[in-house]
Amino acid sequence: MTKLNDTQLVILSSAAERADGAILPVPGTITVKPETVRRTLKRLLKSGHVAECPAGNGAEVWRTGSDGERMTLILADGGRRAIGVEAEAPSDGNGPASEDDRPRRDTKQSRLIDLLSRAEGSTIAEAMEAIGWQAHSVRGAISGTLKKKLGLGVISETIEGRGRVYRVVACA
Repeated sequence: MTKLNDTQLVILSSAAERADGAILPVPGTITVKPETVRRTLKRLLKSGHVAECPAGNGAEVWRTGSDGERMTLILADGGRRAIGVEAEAPSDGNGPASEDDRPRRDTKQSRLIDLLSRAEGSTIAEAMEAIGWQAHSVRGAISGTLKKKLGLGVISETIEGRGRVYRVVACA
């Protein structure tokens, strides 16, 4: 188990108390310099205690990507484990989800999510082959439906030998 300092513990504990698990804004009780907070957040991100996600409306922005996408930080499973907090299952207060509330698993959209959720992610070409869509449809589904409508965190990186690979990351 990673040994956390007081500042890290306060940041992670505060995020665990928020419904959305947002790291930002950091609690006002932290009195260290802003640059020290930024370095601390970078370390928590690198260690897997926090994760980057697209910033929704009203969310405080951690950084802006080269493509202009606004990113924020949320508490990751590693951070929850580090402070001994279990992830809560989403609930609307009406008991278990009914059959109608569950996402359908036999759709092209669900297959795209499954492809991008794999550890190795997926390229546009791989998604085209698996789903039967054209490239512009796959890109549109990733940016419009998955990111904006469903609020999923989708990252991309260039991997030698494969090209641009897209992955869904854990977001609240």
